[in-house]
Parts: sequence; C-alpha cells; structure tokens
Amino acid sequence: MRGMYHVDGSMQSSTALQALAGGALIGASASLFLLTHGRIAGVSGMLGGALPGRADDRPSRLGFVLGLLLAGVIGSIVAPSRFGGTPVELPLVGVAGLLVGFGTRLGNGCTSGHGVCGLSRLSLRSLVATMTFMVVAAITVVIVRESGGWS
Repeated sequence: MRGMYHVDGSMQSSTALQALAGGALIGASASLFLLTHGRIAGVSGMLGGALPGRADDRPSRLGFVLGLLLAGVIGSIVAPSRFGGTPVELPLVGVAGLLVGFGTRLGNGCTSGHGVCGLSRLSLRSLVATMTFMVVAAITVVIVRESGGWS
C-alpha cells in the first residue's frame, strides 16, 4: 500500500490500523453474505451471475455489484484525496481489466473469492490460487519497476 511506510522504514500506525479495519470489514461482510445468502462473495462470480440470463439470484448479485460501485462513488466524494489517478493511459487500464477478467474465469475465481472466502473455508484450491496470484503480482511489480514503468 502506498504511504504505509516512512522513508526510514517505520510503519505509519494510522495507515496500518485503517488497513486492518478495512480487512476486518471485508471479512465480516463476506461472512455475513455467506450466512444470509449461502453464497461466496467472490466479485468475479457475482458480476458474472449478474449478467442477463446467467443466474437465478440475479437481483442479489446486482445489488452486490451496485453496492461495490456505490461505495466507490461515495468514497470518492467523501474522501477524494484517498483516490489517486491512474499512472497509465486509460486504454491500458481497459486492457488490464480484460486480462484480469480472463484470469478470473481461467482460475475459477478472483482474489476476493479465493483469498477471502476460500482461504477462510480452508480450501486447498483457493490456497493454490491465492499463492499463484501473489507470486504473479510480485513478479509483475519487479518487471514493471525494472522496465522503468513506475518510479
């Protein structure tokens, strides 16, 4: 996370506490969704099922996805300084989004489905998927930084 560490390597406690609170809220909401709807709160699966003709529980899926979008809009209005611009061109962001979408279908889930919900259910498949996500993300960061993409 950007801004989590000072130049000298010491951690900013307020940012760490915010990250901890955010993670706790994500876990609590995923658990609540599982208890109330009997479904895993994986974003890619929810979005895929919200498409026309894809699932019998489309209204709850649409509500879930719209809630995510609305939270982002409200957050950008309430605390605009917490939202930065993208460091790359918008078409590249679009291509990246399509690749992420392809990857979530290929991996039968995304980081929220596997990383939050799957790991909490002790799913071996989710453990492998999450480890794969993390290793690929780390390699991507190294490649992009070494190629001069980020400073």
